[in-house]
Amino acid sequence: MTKTKEKKADHPPLKRGSGVTHVYETLRNEIIELKLTPGSPIDEVQLSERFSLSRTPIREALVRLAAEGLITTLTNRATIVSNIDFLNLADFFDALTLMYRVTTRLAAQKHRPEHIAEIQAFQDAFAQTVAEQDVLGMIASNRDFHVAIARAGGNRYYIELFTRLLDEGRRILRLYYSSFNDKLPQQYVTEHEDMIAAIVARDVSRADELARIHADQIVLQIQSYISADTRPNATLSL
Repeated sequence: MTKTKEKKADHPPLKRGSGVTHVYETLRNEIIELKLTPGSPIDEVQLSERFSLSRTPIREALVRLAAEGLITTLTNRATIVSNIDFLNLADFFDALTLMYRVTTRLAAQKHRPEHIAEIQAFQDAFAQTVAEQDVLGMIASNRDFHVAIARAGGNRYYIELFTRLLDEGRRILRLYYSSFNDKLPQQYVTEHEDMIAAIVARDVSRADELARIHADQIVLQIQSYISADTRPNATLSL
């Protein structure tokens, strides 16, 4: 009896709003980190028991995850962690590389001082997470850094497309960091700094070239890592 009371005291009931956020953030992180593998089932009843919440906030959290493409409801109404579309990965990389280049070019052309301050703030956060080997922090701050560059370019269609690509690619980026055992070489942090310098100088050609090189090394590293993954129970499901 005493142990049960202590357990309840350690885990006080969550309010509905905070409960939704807690479930969403926990599952999102587990999916991005590939702790919840592509194709694995999502069971509302089990989640309700796990988080000690009713099924209503669980469903609300799952709706948010579905909107981000992290979970999928099948025709039989079963819900699973979304598979990574490796069959169309080349198309994804082409689109991602194009967005790296066009948004960085536009930022070099159109940025204002407040844009540079925002970009540098996200770069500082990225550098710190790299130093701390905080993978989720690296993924989030890298995404924010490139979205800030897109915002500096001012084309809302590019901003929306690039944001969607970066969000969809979070698990792929997780593989990228895994290829370095989560110890990202400093040169890749420096690449961000070089891109900022080209943007500040309004050197459009230089900004474009640096963005292309940055995208290419990410793509090649991920492709090499996926090709080398020969584990019998690899989680890289199609």
